Amino acid sequence: MTAEINLDQISKYQKNLDNRKDSKVIERAVTHQGILESSEDFTAEGKMSPVFSIDLSTGKVADQKQSGRCWMFAALNTMRIHLMNTYKVPDDFELSQNYTNFWDKFEKANYFLENVLKTADQPLDSRKVAWLMATPQQDGGQWDMLCALIEKYGIVPKSAMPETFNSNRSSQLNKFLNLKLRHDAVALRELVADKASEAKIAETKDNMMSEVYRMLTYALGEPATKFDFEYRDKDKNYHFDAGITPQEFFKKYVNLNLEDYVSLINSPTDDKPFNKTYTIEMLGNVVNGRPVKHLNLEMSELKKLAIKQLQNGESVWFGSDVGQSSNTKKGIMDTSLYAPDELFDSDLSMSKAERLDYGESLMTHAMVITGVDLVDGQPTKWKVENSWGEKVGTKGYFVMSDDWMNEFVYQFVINKKYLTDEQLEAQKQEPIVLKPWDPMGALA
Repeated sequence: MTAEINLDQISKYQKNLDNRKDSKVIERAVTHQGILESSEDFTAEGKMSPVFSIDLSTGKVADQKQSGRCWMFAALNTMRIHLMNTYKVPDDFELSQNYTNFWDKFEKANYFLENVLKTADQPLDSRKVAWLMATPQQDGGQWDMLCALIEKYGIVPKSAMPETFNSNRSSQLNKFLNLKLRHDAVALRELVADKASEAKIAETKDNMMSEVYRMLTYALGEPATKFDFEYRDKDKNYHFDAGITPQEFFKKYVNLNLEDYVSLINSPTDDKPFNKTYTIEMLGNVVNGRPVKHLNLEMSELKKLAIKQLQNGESVWFGSDVGQSSNTKKGIMDTSLYAPDELFDSDLSMSKAERLDYGESLMTHAMVITGVDLVDGQPTKWKVENSWGEKVGTKGYFVMSDDWMNEFVYQFVINKKYLTDEQLEAQKQEPIVLKPWDPMGALA
């Protein structure tokens, strides 16, 4: 049945509006101040004071600037804590985000071209091919993808490969790198259609990757292979380590067994039963590297694990939908911060599962939990280290309400030693493969 809107209906809608005594007051407020400002509850801010019963010292907040590398910043920020605690590096010390960014884009290009070849027999309007071509590569990623990079290329301090114009402002590089990859996709699909030999296809792809490497070097700088690590610690002692490689630096200074850390998600949708593991088709960066793998758990279980890790002095990498019910300037993420449903007198409620199923929410941003406020053993709010510089929040740190975590946090990275025996067994399962466009495959 087709039901178009007629003029009588519009007249009725306007009459209903005119009969509301507060309609003009609300209209004036919203048209001048906007929806969020007009619906903000000032009492919520008072409840989100940045005071926590468990509060880790994590140094100066980093700034990803105009790039989408939050997942990378968050992961490297968790790793630099070991250097701060063990080697007493200064609070403003950072690991090079540009180094991992270089290799991520390089590997994503190769990953994309491999997927182009795998789907070359499918028509251009197939959903998988269309999904591939929509974004050949981008800045975002997930924890396992960062681990795959470090396991292959190691890590370096920021001094060994600092930021460039294009790492700080990634839009131009992404535009032209994606243009090149789509151009290369045309050529590879044509070779497959023409039944070219495997040797010819491999040679063509190798030339393409050489050009990608050149583009990335021009834009991001030549990746460090050996460097000198020089710093003065918090006790003013001078240290110098000459001719160290990225792999050696990671093993000596970061010294984390990445296999100990696993991705746990909370996706309460019908298609993802809890206590099962999942992966996402065509999601990754390093071909034959560490695959993306998630164990789906109840949020109550995730919180217990996060608290255990914090109590042991370790921060927690997490992924969330940061744009929901949050105030960037004040650094507050709280479901009671705004009341647009009351403002519009309209039911805007959706469950977490409904938001995922109907495209209202997904993981958009990765940050680091560095503290929690426990009252009678229960969390009320969490301290969050963001990567948007010190001009937002409390010198870059945000406060997240426990209810906001329930609704908009989707992923934690936890050391396996904190998992129960049942959770460890569940994590070992062979993962169920999800479609490429599944919301759990969203890149932070």
